Amino acid sequence: MRCVNDQAKTSAVRSIHVGRRIRDSIFWSKMKVAFGMKAHSGWAALVVVGERDGDLVVVDRRRIELVEEEWARQPYHAAEDLEPKEARDVVKRGVEGARRIAVREMRAAVKRERERENEVAACAVLVGGPMPDWSVEEILAVHFRMHKAEGVLFRDVLVRAAKECGLALVEIPEKTLTPHAERALRTPASDFVKEIARLGKIAGPPWGKDQKDAALAALVALRGRLK
Repeated sequence: MRCVNDQAKTSAVRSIHVGRRIRDSIFWSKMKVAFGMKAHSGWAALVVVGERDGDLVVVDRRRIELVEEEWARQPYHAAEDLEPKEARDVVKRGVEGARRIAVREMRAAVKRERERENEVAACAVLVGGPMPDWSVEEILAVHFRMHKAEGVLFRDVLVRAAKECGLALVEIPEKTLTPHAERALRTPASDFVKEIARLGKIAGPPWGKDQKDAALAALVALRGRLK
């Protein structure tokens, strides 16, 4: 009897594994996807939303690091007390490093989707307002300008990376994300808020404001009708 039970258990385990393979194969069947990205100082939240048979799914969700050294999270702050030439050099290294890493990470994200046989339809980046054409010296002279410059920096490197990777870029003002989404999706905010919440329940934690905003941006890029 023990031998029979062991065989039955083995058969059951094999059935579970087969079932998982079938389910995973169905889940990762080829689909159209869009990236949604929300930048912070030195990193960005990425949510990849896909559509299969009219249903939305979260295909991927992760934190993208945009710097390799701690000082580079705030390159203007790192240059604050330096002599002008050295300050310009530090800022330049910070900016160029962030641009290089952003391209590398964007290419890696595209590669992951291609390996899943998905088509990347677009990349949405949440952006801020334009920044005046200040020099490094003018930025370092006023503290709030340093914060603004660093905020713009990491949004801009994502925008540049999307363009360099040949992705259809959708820039969405972060402060007006909800009304922008209402116009682009042609649906009341209450409807897509529920949809984003549903996606979060399926994806599981973390699903905070960063992930919600990035997911909504990706949804606009995937289904939006505004150019």
